Amino acid sequence: MPAPFTVRLDESTLNALDHLAQKTDRSRNWLISRAVQDFVALNAWQLGKIEAGIAAADRGEFASDEELARVRKKFAPKS
Repeated sequence: MPAPFTVRLDESTLNALDHLAQKTDRSRNWLISRAVQDFVALNAWQLGKIEAGIAAADRGEFASDEELARVRKKFAPKS
């Protein structure tokens, strides 16, 4: 069961939230809940990727000079 939680917003953000709620036919609560869910999921994913990268680096798994050169060439500005 969801637990109650208080959020304090500045007036302009609250007005924008109310406008969005009206336009999407959703409640403030639904929009805030969804925003928090998305924020938590995104940050959990990002932290997982960071931790995996650190673990790979700790194991000495680095890109070779050839791999780095290929990536640099791929993204180098075209002349």
